[in-house]
Amino acid sequence: MKKVESVKEIKKNNNVSDFTRGNARKQILGFFWPLLMTSMLQQLYNFVDTMIVGKGLGDNALAAVGNMGSIFFMVIGFSLGLSNGFGILIAQSFGAKNMEMLRRNIAGTIKLAAGITVILTVASLTLLPTALRLLQTDEVIMGDSLLYGYILFGGVATSILYNVTSCMLRSLGDSKTPLKAIIASSLLNLALDSLFIFVLHTGVEGAAIATLIAQVASSIICIRQLRRIEFIRLKKSDFKNEPKLYVNLLKNGLPMAFMNSITAIGCMVVQSFVNAYGVAYTGAYSVCGKYINLFMNPACTAGNAMSAFTSQNYGARNYERIREGLRICVSIALIAYVVLGSVMVFFSHSLATFMLEGSEQIALAEQYFPIAGGMLIFVDLLFVFRSAVQGLGRPLIPMCSGILEMIMRISVIAIFMSSVGFSATAFAEAAAWIAAMLLNLVAFYRILLPRLKGATEEEGAGVRSKQRPQGIRSHARASA
Repeated sequence: MKKVESVKEIKKNNNVSDFTRGNARKQILGFFWPLLMTSMLQQLYNFVDTMIVGKGLGDNALAAVGNMGSIFFMVIGFSLGLSNGFGILIAQSFGAKNMEMLRRNIAGTIKLAAGITVILTVASLTLLPTALRLLQTDEVIMGDSLLYGYILFGGVATSILYNVTSCMLRSLGDSKTPLKAIIASSLLNLALDSLFIFVLHTGVEGAAIATLIAQVASSIICIRQLRRIEFIRLKKSDFKNEPKLYVNLLKNGLPMAFMNSITAIGCMVVQSFVNAYGVAYTGAYSVCGKYINLFMNPACTAGNAMSAFTSQNYGARNYERIREGLRICVSIALIAYVVLGSVMVFFSHSLATFMLEGSEQIALAEQYFPIAGGMLIFVDLLFVFRSAVQGLGRPLIPMCSGILEMIMRISVIAIFMSSVGFSATAFAEAAAWIAAMLLNLVAFYRILLPRLKGATEEEGAGVRSKQRPQGIRSHARASA
């Protein structure tokens, strides 16, 4: 079993970071900021892309594109959950400095991702019309929704390729390369959006094609960086894996994939309720979702940092550093809530008018923002605690929290939508966040943390026993 023990040997491999030693705060923040910039650029692109579609093609086209959001998240969220689950094992083997297992996990991830890509592409293209009908999609936007969806799902391999490669890099502590990839792809995407919509007048299909081309560019950047890392250069023998390895990868990846898909199903049900009230509700809900995704980004990024930090240190059996990392990431989430939650509460009108034009849509969005902004703390903490649990290789608990999210989201919207109106969508989100956060928090502090403490004490006792002179051990046994 080949191990890389030298810090210099790891650092010379470009942007790879070993989280198992050194200043935890400095390491987490150094990983966090490029990752946050990556996420913010993605969200900024989504905003500008939405504005281009809305201004260039009108509110109906905007509603058609936004209507695809929950369906697309269900498919891509599934692949992203798998990638993150596989990445946990990659990070754990890297933290343990077991380079042979690291390469085997990477090779297994590649093979599984290829097979899953084929399945998701065929399934999503086949079921898209049924899914749109289940969402009660208005006939006014059905044609554009189908066209946009067929193009995106036809090229779903581009999204999966980026998710897998960027997740591998994050597992190795590299958050800078995904940032470079997103900068390049975002600029390319926006340029192509403007070209297709304003110059070539292609309609919503132009936005979809631009997205696919940009994702190919970002994937190429990540792949080139992975090829530069010496200790993960794969050989043919690395791909000859035993079934047990694939089982372990799927045991960690599938629960996280199902968690994302279950969450997406809950969002689709909410979308269905919203769509039943007309295109104005659909457009307003689409924009509110864009803002929520943007404003939860810092805490989500802190969660990603927590996942990589926890996974590497769990592999290295540095349990005390995991708790130290948790305190740092919770602090980041709290600061993000105070700043961004306040913006949603106090600047709801400005947020609504920035993205929407219709007076009805603006009024609906203004109902949503103060409620969601006040409750944003719960989803911020959810990201951190759920990522900590995932990093410990316990994916079933987050999956159960995803089921709980879905139940709460659907229950609240079904009970209160008819009486409360559009604001019920915000209450549904808040209820889902609170329930899922509490489950992960309780699981970490009541179940997993005591086990880590016990394991630390046992290891300490084992070390002391090995260091104790033979005479003392004999005396201790005689005294007993």
